[in-house]
Amino acid sequence: MFQRMGFGVMWIKWIRSCLQSSTISILVNVSPTKQFHLSKRLRQGDSLAPFLFLIVAEGLTSVMRGAQGKDLYDGNKVGKDHVDVSMLQFADNTIVFL
Repeated sequence: MFQRMGFGVMWIKWIRSCLQSSTISILVNVSPTKQFHLSKRLRQGDSLAPFLFLIVAEGLTSVMRGAQGKDLYDGNKVGKDHVDVSMLQFADNTIVFL
């Protein structure tokens, strides 16, 4: 998705390195244990979370428009002008109308 949106390869690698897991081992009685994986997860309040939410939301918007373009899904007509609404987004919340 990042490539379709025009992000460079280096930027994608930076984001991936922030999200991928790493391995560590612990010293027990002065001897290291076998390495095991730690996973990094984004949580509310992380500095990357709002930015990545917007990118994912843009992808979801693209999927919804594509489905409407293929007549697989109709949005809801709202108001006297019959504005087509298929989803609403505010902050880190998304409501999809099906």
